[in-house]
Amino acid sequence: MKLIVAIALFAIVGCNSTAIKETRQMPGAYIMLSQSVNDGKKDTAYTTLEQLKIYTDDFMMYANTNPDDSVASFGIGSYSADTGVVTENIIYNASDSTADSSPRSFKLIIENTPKGYKQVIPDIEDRGQKFTLTETYDAVGKTEKNPLDGAWKQIKTYWIMGKDTIENKATQFKTYYAGHFMFGHTYTDSANKVHTGMGYGTFEMNGTNKVKEHVDASTYYVIRGKDFDIDIELTGADEFKQTITESNGDKGVEIYQRLKK
Repeated sequence: MKLIVAIALFAIVGCNSTAIKETRQMPGAYIMLSQSVNDGKKDTAYTTLEQLKIYTDDFMMYANTNPDDSVASFGIGSYSADTGVVTENIIYNASDSTADSSPRSFKLIIENTPKGYKQVIPDIEDRGQKFTLTETYDAVGKTEKNPLDGAWKQIKTYWIMGKDTIENKATQFKTYYAGHFMFGHTYTDSANKVHTGMGYGTFEMNGTNKVKEHVDASTYYVIRGKDFDIDIELTGADEFKQTITESNGDKGVEIYQRLKK
């Protein structure tokens, strides 16, 4: 499992991409179908990792979890594309108890498949050994556009509980595109240990100020398979506030700013 998590941090950074300048455009949402690792002697297939990748017009984000142990990884950054190659410029990534904000770039070799893409990443290193990672993906996105489409960074989050307001501290990113969304965050506990959480699924707008999100996968079992009605307040094109009201009246508020190249 540790190998997969370590590899996922690099491999997923590459996740899938389009055959650029051929039959598809880059932006969209893609679900991972398979993952295999070759150590130079044999191929080993891994089937438990649940992963979604979203490309907006300018940014990419991936998030994954292993349902067996709820270990999570995610990453976000800008990207550029050419025929058969996608270059992703990661600005933040995290896996389990580690997080890294050092900028890094990765080149992915991309090949079209009938419903999506195959990606090959050679020479991935883990504890001194090199591997080749192969992953396949299917496109699952929708075509409609949405005011929330894009990549966002959370700048403030807090709970309103009766007369009390409690601020939370975490690093969180969220991406909306092609009818899908994902979030990834890290926080540090009282023992100074980093924790990584994520979730992804589908969404739809109800008017201009309400969103319904359905969570397909998450590290948090209490939200898997659940629907959430969220109040949205757009402040211009580059900032929004979301509010989730619990059944007891408590409110969770998150404020986001749009990422820009």
